Amino acid sequence: MSADRNTLRIAFIGFGEVGRRFADDLRGNPALALSTFDILRNDAAKRGVYELAAAERNVTAKENAAAACEGAHLVISAVTAAAAENVAEEAAGFLQRGQIFFDINSAAPSTKQRASAHLLKAGADYVEGAVMAPVKKPGIRVPILGGGPRAEEIAERLNAVGFNIKPVSQEIGHASATKLCRSIIIKGLEALLVDCAKASEHAGVQESVFASLKETFPSIDWHALAEDMKERVATHGKRRSEEMREAGEMLADFGFDAELALAVANAQARGAKRNA
Repeated sequence: MSADRNTLRIAFIGFGEVGRRFADDLRGNPALALSTFDILRNDAAKRGVYELAAAERNVTAKENAAAACEGAHLVISAVTAAAAENVAEEAAGFLQRGQIFFDINSAAPSTKQRASAHLLKAGADYVEGAVMAPVKKPGIRVPILGGGPRAEEIAERLNAVGFNIKPVSQEIGHASATKLCRSIIIKGLEALLVDCAKASEHAGVQESVFASLKETFPSIDWHALAEDMKERVATHGKRRSEEMREAGEMLADFGFDAELALAVANAQARGAKRNA
């Protein structure tokens, strides 16, 4: 990654939907140099597609995470909730003092606290991020909550190139708790509406069910919402399932019953599998 001293060097660990969408918006900015590593590189059948996606966005695809992060000022971890802590622990083995690990995965506060401990022990810095809406349309303008001692610095540097980051706490866990409490509603509503639409259609009563819902919530187009949520679950159910398991872990950590969150996780996974 060639760049002068005034260039902000950003590395993505994980180059799926979020990493690619962010890179779409950052591509062409002369003040940035972008690199990435994704485990897809280790899959011979998917490597070409991954490397092409990176090249199309002027992102340098590296052979491993350490190579992608070498010389980076900022490392954005955009993997999955299930992989978030392992990726942070691995990164602690090669990140240097002064580098910042920005963890935007939808993980439980306790997961992010453990991830932070790995990085801080190694001498690097850790900032948690909570992405508060789907990234497909807004890209880097998606609202992101930031947490940690260097959250203000991250917000200042990334907002200068178009991001929309709001620091909310010096403590790790506040931002992710906000995200996951919201997810209980959003992902839960998706699971409920998918099952409602499926059952009411099977019974031949969908029109009357949606008409009744319209009377109670007149501002909502229930047909459109049901189709939208069905598509979300079909496309992103696996990732959403992992996120809801993290919500379950959060609830358990708080001393609350996690049964509902885990049921939503299972429903999201079931919807994704059914449409695989």
